[in-house]
Amino acid sequence: MKKIWALYKKYEELINYLVVGVMTTVISWTAYAVCKLIMNVDHPVIMQIAVFLRWFAGLVFSYFMSRRFVFKSRNPKILKEAIDFTASRIVTLFLDMFVMWILPTVCKMDDWIATFISAVLVVIMNYVFSKFIVFRKKKA
Repeated sequence: MKKIWALYKKYEELINYLVVGVMTTVISWTAYAVCKLIMNVDHPVIMQIAVFLRWFAGLVFSYFMSRRFVFKSRNPKILKEAIDFTASRIVTLFLDMFVMWILPTVCKMDDWIATFISAVLVVIMNYVFSKFIVFRKKKA
């Protein structure tokens, strides 16, 4: 058990990021599923609205969980941090929207498969932005 705990502590940030990422994905995909129930996502414009709503649900959840459990931020400038977080996520929103336009619309790929591919790309980029820009540790 001590070896498992030591391994967890060694990779705590990455493990917590992955756990929060899975939870964020469940929340955002649930939001997308709800959109599919009430909207015609076969229409490209409606698809983008659904993608935006999925993104927004994930954004709110992910900020608070990442701040508290992943990067353990103590930054007193919460508003600036939240704005930086949102700005970085806007960049990956455009990546998500581009992938969700190209794959289902142009390549005729199933939207759930495209959602999975997009999620992998977005998760990687979100970690890089969060680790090195939004929640970077200031040198004392």
